[in-house]
Amino acid sequence: METTMTKMKKRKIIVSGGGTGGHIYPAVAVVEAVRKIKGYEDCDVVFVGAQGKMEMTKIPALGYRIVGLPISGLQRKLSMRNLMLPFRVLKSLSMASSLLKREKPDAVAGFGGYASLPLIWVAQRKGIPTILWEGNSFAGLANKILGKRADKICVSYDGMERFFPADKIVKTGNPIRGSFGDVAKKMPEAYAHFGFKGERPLLVVTGGSLGARVLNEAVMAAMEHIVGDKPFDLLWQTGSYYHNEMSERMKRFGDADNVRFMPFIDRMDYAYSIADLVVARSGASTVTELSLTATPALFVPSSGVTDDHQTKNAAAIADMGGALLCPDSEAVEKMCRMAEELLSDKERLEKMSKAIGGFAKGDAAKRVAETIIEQIEKR
Repeated sequence: METTMTKMKKRKIIVSGGGTGGHIYPAVAVVEAVRKIKGYEDCDVVFVGAQGKMEMTKIPALGYRIVGLPISGLQRKLSMRNLMLPFRVLKSLSMASSLLKREKPDAVAGFGGYASLPLIWVAQRKGIPTILWEGNSFAGLANKILGKRADKICVSYDGMERFFPADKIVKTGNPIRGSFGDVAKKMPEAYAHFGFKGERPLLVVTGGSLGARVLNEAVMAAMEHIVGDKPFDLLWQTGSYYHNEMSERMKRFGDADNVRFMPFIDRMDYAYSIADLVVARSGASTVTELSLTATPALFVPSSGVTDDHQTKNAAAIADMGGALLCPDSEAVEKMCRMAEELLSDKERLEKMSKAIGGFAKGDAAKRVAETIIEQIEKR
């Protein structure tokens, strides 16, 4: 029989993962969901990331504690960092062991990336419940290594038993911060926010917060046609890294009334509300946002990611009928032409919208949170 003291015990969870927003923000979304569950409102949370990576500034800015490990990924080119990797791994394992001994967590949750590997590996050997989240259709190396001893693995795609024990898989979907699933289509305030009238089809192009060179070059290659013939309106996120360069190159086109370009789209929910088609990379978070808003997509998967998982993510949605693919190597030549052809076919866009919307799971963060708590309560 549970004692009052047991019932009142303040729970603690350690959350690991990082390197990109695709690992960080799903983790934060799950933590927020955990704290909405009765009995876990004051749950203590410690994040663990990799020293020098974006999580070391992003997580404290959101009000959470974070501990950095000296772990780093294997460089593809010959590098001194690769020679130091074994020492970084050993140091990270030692620090992870000390952290677990000091914090005594009820569970440890890993959200992918090499930052999660040392902590989860040590936790599993200490008998602490471990829960993994894999947002891509092709499991990352860290999760493949850790999956055999994890208590549960939360996934979004079917067929993940290729990588993990089938009895440990829970299909939760990808956690997303915010309320993309609540966005209505064609909101007048969304058009007003970006300065469009809604008289032409709208194409949204985004390569992420830093941008993507190939997507920007593809847009610029078609800009004379876009500005001169006005086949559609264009909302274009250049990314902060490329914005100054794109601004200089756009000067020759003057003030085009059907083009809005900016380093970062501050209201992506508004952008999806009015987009007839989105051209984007196909990371797990982007795929989830588009599915929650039932927005047809033309994916240009990044060719520089491990295991080519963006192509596999995009192919899974394309197989459902919710997207088309344009290879990175062909984007400059074909991307905007493919987008224009789709924008001229309303019936096809409607079918794509229904198909990609079928992938959505709006309560994914809650599902992952409940999976973590279930493992804690089993102890």
